[in-house]
Amino acid sequence: MESNYQDRIPNNVGLGANRTLQRALEHWQPEFLNWWHGLGPSDFNASSVYLRTAISVDSKGWATFDYVKMPDYRWGIFLAQEENDRRVGFGDHFGQTVWQQVPGEHRSTLRRLIVTQGDTEPASVEQQRLLGHTAPSLYDLRNLFQVNVEEGRHLWAMVYLLHAYFGRDGREEAEELLERHSGDADKPRILSTFNEPISDWLSFYMFTYFTDRDGKFQLKSLAESSFDPLSRTCKFMLTEEAHHMFVGDTGIGRVIKRTIEVMKESGTDDPITLRKAGVIDLPTIQKYLNFWFSSSLDLFGGDSSSNAASYFANGLKGRPDEIKYQDHIESESSFTLELPDGKGGVREERIPMRNAVNEVVREAYVRDCEKGLARWNRHLEEAGYPQRMSLPSTRFRRTVGSWANISTNPEGKPIGLEEFNARQEEWLPTSDDRAYVHSVMHGVFERGKMASWIARPERGINTQPIDFEYIRFH
Repeated sequence: MESNYQDRIPNNVGLGANRTLQRALEHWQPEFLNWWHGLGPSDFNASSVYLRTAISVDSKGWATFDYVKMPDYRWGIFLAQEENDRRVGFGDHFGQTVWQQVPGEHRSTLRRLIVTQGDTEPASVEQQRLLGHTAPSLYDLRNLFQVNVEEGRHLWAMVYLLHAYFGRDGREEAEELLERHSGDADKPRILSTFNEPISDWLSFYMFTYFTDRDGKFQLKSLAESSFDPLSRTCKFMLTEEAHHMFVGDTGIGRVIKRTIEVMKESGTDDPITLRKAGVIDLPTIQKYLNFWFSSSLDLFGGDSSSNAASYFANGLKGRPDEIKYQDHIESESSFTLELPDGKGGVREERIPMRNAVNEVVREAYVRDCEKGLARWNRHLEEAGYPQRMSLPSTRFRRTVGSWANISTNPEGKPIGLEEFNARQEEWLPTSDDRAYVHSVMHGVFERGKMASWIARPERGINTQPIDFEYIRFH
């Protein structure tokens, strides 16, 4: 198969001049397309979608809009512009020249970091593959597909690194990225959150707000890497990740706004009444928020981690926005953790700062999540309602780290397992909650129309009106 790689796969990595890499990708590309047709968005591959495509990294080329059939999307491979005389920004090699090739002693670790990040990209597409049938509008359907194709492009970005820098091991890892599947009993995705089903749009918005935000912080951590091709790849990926979080942020906000509208019309905030009116009540929204926020917290890893310390010391993976920190070596500093004391209380323990990198990043993530809650709560405040959305404690429902399998309430207070089991229906979605949310999910495919459970967006995509023909069905 001969491919014009500049046309079919826009890139700034010189694919056309590297025959060995071309042959490797020519072998992988058909398997990717088979995966896309089998586990990508279900039943919409013949539709033309108003999509943003990156064709270069400059301001004119990274966001080109046009109608595209998703299997024909131009999954490009881009690295951010090279920084002259870039130096290692943290750890034991601080100030040294960054690496253009993989150091032998870090080969397996870097490969595993790339594979773990790469595994999340197709996983989310698989989780969301059936959502198109219940899209609340053409605007939302288009946004779903934009997220999907960009996750596919991010997979290509990671596969490029595996093929270009890791030889046979990298090629085998790239093939396995298509062999694992979300929720598969035998070959699940690496991280548990990416095996959770996403069968309704409230879950999708929560996922794109909370879980894609974890992706933002993981990419920012890898963008600090001393392995320059990985750093530059992740920097460009971040330009696209922002849209995914926008979809979640505005989606949740629109669900809340529509619920407020019906609360005003009906004169009550009673969940049963609101459900009869076909909207999602605030307590149910809070339960979904609790579930997806706590699931996403685990993705950062343990709060005290020797792996994180090693990544930092060796310059492999740093803290997002490392330039903001005063100490870039952190060889003598420490961090105070709050840990369960085994008696139903909390104790403090100081650990080396390097071991606490995951927790430092997790704290930054929580602060970032709070910005969306402030926006959503503003809708409630402006409408004159006392209810507020809130983030549960980072101790709540954890399966990783010091608080793993420690029962707490959403405020983070340790409680007995019996009390947790008795009250978890107050805090997490029940089967009845999920069944109700699923029951209001009906596809709306008429231009400018919205499902009854969600408000209209404030503006369209790329200055287009909300009733624009975002999808052309064939």
